[in-house]
Amino acid sequence: MFLSRFDQKVGSMLLILGSLLILAPVGAQAPSHYEPTIDSLDRHPLPQWYADAKLGIFVHWGLYSVPGWAPTVHSEHDFQSLDYITHNPYAEWYLNSMRIDGSPTQAYHKEHYGAGYDYYNFAPVFNREIQKWHAEDWAKVFHDAGAKYVVLTTKHHDGFTLWPSSTANPSLPADRQHAARDLVGELTEAVNQKGLRMGLYYSGGYDWTFVPGPIRVSADYQKVKPQSEAYGKYADAHVREIIARYKPAVLWNDIDYPKSGHPLQIMAEYYQAVPDGVIDDRFGVKHSDFISPEYQTLDKINPKKWEECRGLGRSFGYNRAEGEAETIKPDELIYLLVDIVSKNGNLLLDVGPEADGTIPEVQMKRLQALGAWLQTNGEAIYATHPWKRAAGDTAEGIPVRFTQKNAATYAILLGQPKASAATFKSLSVKPGTKIYLLGHAEPLVWSQQGENLRLDLPTAMSGHYAYSFRIDGPVS
Repeated sequence: MFLSRFDQKVGSMLLILGSLLILAPVGAQAPSHYEPTIDSLDRHPLPQWYADAKLGIFVHWGLYSVPGWAPTVHSEHDFQSLDYITHNPYAEWYLNSMRIDGSPTQAYHKEHYGAGYDYYNFAPVFNREIQKWHAEDWAKVFHDAGAKYVVLTTKHHDGFTLWPSSTANPSLPADRQHAARDLVGELTEAVNQKGLRMGLYYSGGYDWTFVPGPIRVSADYQKVKPQSEAYGKYADAHVREIIARYKPAVLWNDIDYPKSGHPLQIMAEYYQAVPDGVIDDRFGVKHSDFISPEYQTLDKINPKKWEECRGLGRSFGYNRAEGEAETIKPDELIYLLVDIVSKNGNLLLDVGPEADGTIPEVQMKRLQALGAWLQTNGEAIYATHPWKRAAGDTAEGIPVRFTQKNAATYAILLGQPKASAATFKSLSVKPGTKIYLLGHAEPLVWSQQGENLRLDLPTAMSGHYAYSFRIDGPVS
């Protein structure tokens, strides 16, 4: 998808490794006006809705969804590997990968479309396929999965937009510049009607219709960032347009923003238009509402709000080569969400639809499993904040994560209990405390055994994957 981690890794790691500070308050009084300065923008409070949401759905959809292919390698997303660019597992990078001699994607393209087949020939195919799509179907799927917000790619690195922009692309034919439907507007309306917030992604840093590349070696990541005055005006116009038209709840830029553009001015205008909106950390300036590690979690509670973005598989865009083996397992997905939330993060989980909007079955199964788990356990996730520590374990060897809300502390087992009791190490409660297993009405029998807390578990444990316990009272 992005690879902006190359530019941001140092800054992100400093935040990760920094000493733990008091978590910033949310929902504070926002200024009535913002200036295009870091000092002014930094006064923007983190909105309560975003702090509470915990789960968003990312959607990567575009011309790359027509071929929908990438090699299924680099499962750990080891971006620094010598052959990563040649064997890029991100299908949304198809246009770049197909132009690299010797790459698997180039071989795939030649076999299925012919060596001379232009990437933008996928535009009429995509525009035909999207006529089958219904925005309401996606909105229901995302709502039922337990997501509280959605982020859609409005323009990826190939320059093709999912809305009919009034700012013409100077390099593409008129019929190959944007989708034939206003996909951004239709999905925004459907998502909002379901009670979810709608965010929008924009590739400010790369546009291969301005500086085509391709990116062949690591040094090219910087060389292909367009910095011309024309591109700065173009990006500014695009972002202002999506703010004015769609009022996105999340403004999610990628790969930095052109130095010839005006990111601080854009941010100030955005906050004026959407006071409770949030901005990511990929504009290349020293202001953001959250940081955005990619396919990477943090080791401990982070004082600044963060959001891991990742696909259900190894790609963000649709990859027809991916199946069960390449897709995160249901239990691992739920453990991932719990771990992120325990450390002051959100999970922005990506789906890669086919060109006609079909969400692959293997991805649908994961969304359904996640939604079912949250139906029972969402109390321990939504609107919580980190406890004194994020992690622990039981005497039986099962990892534990902690969250807190009001007077309740939640201890979440990342695994199936192995016995009729679970003993939480280094956890103490006061006499008279009531402890509940979410999904069960009756309080559990418990005993304090030194510094450990033992819970007698129900004979029949309902649910799957992870089990959440609510402790009503002080915990130390």
